[in-house]
Amino acid sequence: MGYTKMGIDQRIQLFSGLRTRIQNISTIELEELARKAGNENSWFTEESVKKAFQGISDLLESKKLKSWCNDYKLAPSTPKTVGVVMAGNIPLVGFHDLMTVVLSGHQLAIKPSSNDTVLLKWVVEELKELEPAINHIISFEDRLNDVDAIIATGSDNSARYFEYYFAKKPHIIRKNRTSCAILSGNESGNDIANIGSDILTYYGLGCRNVSKVYIPRDFDMVRFLDGLKSFETVMDHHKYNNNYDYNKSIYLINGDAHFDTGFLLIKESVELVSPISVIYYEHYNSEKHLKELMLSNEEKTQCITGKHKLATVDFGQAQFPQVSDYADGVDTMKFLEQLN
Repeated sequence: MGYTKMGIDQRIQLFSGLRTRIQNISTIELEELARKAGNENSWFTEESVKKAFQGISDLLESKKLKSWCNDYKLAPSTPKTVGVVMAGNIPLVGFHDLMTVVLSGHQLAIKPSSNDTVLLKWVVEELKELEPAINHIISFEDRLNDVDAIIATGSDNSARYFEYYFAKKPHIIRKNRTSCAILSGNESGNDIANIGSDILTYYGLGCRNVSKVYIPRDFDMVRFLDGLKSFETVMDHHKYNNNYDYNKSIYLINGDAHFDTGFLLIKESVELVSPISVIYYEHYNSEKHLKELMLSNEEKTQCITGKHKLATVDFGQAQFPQVSDYADGVDTMKFLEQLN
């Protein structure tokens, strides 16, 4: 890729233009785009694509981008080529990395997940329409042999491979993470509905999806389960339905105690990561005990939802991170700034 100079204001304006494009996408175009994405990855429903676009649109507000970028020196004298290995578990999960590399002033080589190429290529094509110079800044690659630095997201197993293969290059390697919620028992009906969104948006496939809740001993589980009923439509998805049937049968065969809403299984466990269609819960006895539980899982936790002081986001906001909410808590923009 030959480098094309773009100032930070021009780059921010580019993403602000993308925001306008997303906000004005027609119903017909969105349906067609979601259909193509769903053919590639059947977890990507029209509702999921809309949710992803909504989250990206929130990120791309011009004032937010300017305020964020002002905290860094983003004018590299010798721009590098940064390779990004993207995940494909939820729609456009790699967008933040794409945006961060382009805003940093470096060039971007994308190795997309085979599960999420349709939406990613649509975004890049829209950026090219807004600014043809993007043709020289962003490329899609099958291999990332010639890049100067790497950002890679994958499983714990793939992370070991990435760390070995890219050991001699500056890198950020991300592993499996999940999210949890802290409940007090005093949640309103709206709070519980928002918790349901944190659990079941994208069918629970994202690292920001809540897979475990921490509850006090006297917690009213029946009220909590009743408050989730509006999410029963997840059973309309055949893959989710299959996961639910499978996990339910395993619990019944093994005689494992659990709660069953008819679409979500709730089981007591000290484990953090639950299967699709299952959420774990664990009791805490005191504030001290709760803090100890949080610290023990800190390296595997992406975010904590709730109104508790240990929470990082409010209920219902897990899937709407801010521009400075970096995956795994690693400041990606600082990493890119220091490549110069």
